[in-house]
Amino acid sequence: MAAPERVWAVVARSQWRVRAGFSPDFPFTTDPCGGDLTRSLGSTLVTVNLTKIYTRLGDDGETHLGDMSRVSKVDVRIEAYGTVDELNAQIGVAVTVAGMPEAYVGWLRHIQNDLFDVGADLSVPEPAGKADDEAKARLRVLPEQVTWLEARCDEVNATLEPLKSFVLPGGTAAAAQLHVCRTVCRRAERRTLLVEDANPQVVHYLNRCSDLLFILSRGANAGDEPLWEPGRFR
Repeated sequence: MAAPERVWAVVARSQWRVRAGFSPDFPFTTDPCGGDLTRSLGSTLVTVNLTKIYTRLGDDGETHLGDMSRVSKVDVRIEAYGTVDELNAQIGVAVTVAGMPEAYVGWLRHIQNDLFDVGADLSVPEPAGKADDEAKARLRVLPEQVTWLEARCDEVNATLEPLKSFVLPGGTAAAAQLHVCRTVCRRAERRTLLVEDANPQVVHYLNRCSDLLFILSRGANAGDEPLWEPGRFR
């Protein structure tokens, strides 16, 4: 299991223990990852302490989902949150690129944190016939997180000139990396659509996130962006 997958699984295991009747603050001293975890039911705050990185539990080509069920490492759900992890890593590169506007860096770090929520959501299948209070105990992406992205889209888009052609990925290094993030985000969205019981808010979040990444790439080029010229080199 990759480290982010393990964190998402450990987060979900704490919720499983709560549903099984354990205290929310029960330490995970026997977790196969060698860590312990506490969870506050009054918020989404989760503290994870991993002391061991390898477990050998995935050497057979399978891995645990957040509900502790085992699936192939090429299961559509694993592909979905694995691509979300890839997106997060690409955004991590973006925040280090010289010339990235300071406001964008703060927003991108906000998105990185949200993407762990997205991964946690995708890692726990929606069980059938569970009580509402049990469903509320699981970490799910919320409409407010999508609304935050929309507000940033509107804020930056209001400062840009209307588009007169399609934009070629490139320009500044910051803009080029944001285009890479945008395309990975679109792939994460496509992978998520293959997950039958995916939370619709996850799809909405990824859709809006890719929109914002495109808008930020335009802003990072400060009006001097390469545009598509149909048939130019024919």
